[in-house]
Amino acid sequence: MHNDEQYMQIALDEARIAAEEGEVPIGAVVVHDGEVIARAHNRRETDADPSAHAEFRAMLEAARALGRWRLTGCTVYVTVEPCLMCAGLMVNARIDRCVYGAADPKGGAVGTLFDVSDDPRLNHSFRVTPGVYADECAQVMRDFFKARRKRA
Repeated sequence: MHNDEQYMQIALDEARIAAEEGEVPIGAVVVHDGEVIARAHNRRETDADPSAHAEFRAMLEAARALGRWRLTGCTVYVTVEPCLMCAGLMVNARIDRCVYGAADPKGGAVGTLFDVSDDPRLNHSFRVTPGVYADECAQVMRDFFKARRKRA
């Protein structure tokens, strides 16, 4: 768990960068062989890109870093439970594991609302470790939306 916490702290750093940029504060890192090979945060507003989710961007960066589309041997750390799009990419990229912080009751797709990580109808499954720094990850989100409501 110690390493999970270390990597989630890096994802939280990315989430805070997203908040500073006015993006929904979600951060992600991809780890391969104990090394962070990619890190990213949400950039949907900045890039006008509906796919610019933190974990999606981090997985693309990881594929480039490894020079392959299969992310076997990789763990994705993300501050908020992945959505259907990102969980689907995790299946298609063949990740080994996803570790997330805060659950997403409205869109979580690796155990909360859906479970794409372990659906026997799909061609790949991956392990999920939920709740790493869940309170801190959720607090970053709450603080961001509270500040946004004050400005509105």
